[in-house]
Amino acid sequence: MRLRPFLLLVPFFLSACGSAGQEAYPALVPVDTLLAEEPLTPSPAPELEARAAALRARAAALRAETP
Repeated sequence: MRLRPFLLLVPFFLSACGSAGQEAYPALVPVDTLLAEEPLTPSPAPELEARAAALRARAAALRAETP
């Protein structure tokens, strides 16, 4: 029973020690780039709301026709 946890931990230890120090860390993104205010894309909400209203009206008309 004690062998199973050991066998599960071996791959974790090997992966943790496998690539230590050979590769340089990636360059960090400047904070100015992250905080830059870019114009937002137009919201599709008004078009979707108009389409939803049209579908609701159509559903109401279909319900009114059926007895």
